Amino acid sequence: MAGILAALYSGPLGAARGKDPERDRFILSKGHAALALYAALHLRGDITRAELDSFCGDGSGLGVHPESSLHCVDFSTGALGQGLSMAAGAALAARLQGSPRRVFALLSDGECNEGAVWEAALFAAHHKLENLTAIIDLNGQQAFGYTEEVLSMTPMPERWRAFNWEVAEVDGHDMPALAAALAARPAGRPSMIVARTVFGRGVPFMEGRIKWHYWPMSDAEYALAMAGLEKLK
Repeated sequence: MAGILAALYSGPLGAARGKDPERDRFILSKGHAALALYAALHLRGDITRAELDSFCGDGSGLGVHPESSLHCVDFSTGALGQGLSMAAGAALAARLQGSPRRVFALLSDGECNEGAVWEAALFAAHHKLENLTAIIDLNGQQAFGYTEEVLSMTPMPERWRAFNWEVAEVDGHDMPALAAALAARPAGRPSMIVARTVFGRGVPFMEGRIKWHYWPMSDAEYALAMAGLEKLK
């Protein structure tokens, strides 16, 4: 997740600042991952450290899910399955306005259990929205268990190809591969990047374990996690 956001904001979204109508748009469809988004926005200077530290505090603009009341967030999200519809609408609006702007949406694999995702997929393919790029953070888990056991979406890439999307499959921790996939713009169809990731990568006691989808860390566990992440640098 963090790597995907880093690839987006160091690449195609690097110049998407302020309220310039021609800026590229980003929709965090998996809105429950807002804290990772806030960290990325802080690192590129869009929000201060004090704002970041106010996460979920009284009066803070940084809630559990991102809200467009925050100046650097384009769309309020959180209800899973809705983000791709917003992205498709934004991409079609750009075309109707004759704008070159692109639209990016980041989804979870569990979110693809939602029927609204596939309605949006049909819509985007029908309208040949080549300015729309979606990314799936394919980490294999969701709140209630492993995605394969809750509702299997395997094979994910082939499902999107069947809906007439251009599909790239990448290692979601491989920055050059992510950057290349995000830069690509196939003609006449929307793009889907299936980014295979390991939940909690770099923290051995977290990697791939459902518990850490929602479980808080102790101070000791936090110290261990940070030590593990230091080794990835």
